[in-house]
Amino acid sequence: MDRDRIEGSAKELEGKIKEAAAKVLGDAKLKSEGKADQAAGKVQNAVGGVKDTLKGK
Repeated sequence: MDRDRIEGSAKELEGKIKEAAAKVLGDAKLKSEGKADQAAGKVQNAVGGVKDTLKGK
């Protein structure tokens, strides 16, 4: 598994945690940060998937 996939999944999870905390706290800024982290994590995870495919894993 490519390092980008691991980091992307971690970033996506971090974004979900931020978003959940924002809902509890009512913090719109934190919620948008969480959504941005999730999107960035998905992209990074996809890049890692492409790298794995190119390496033949």
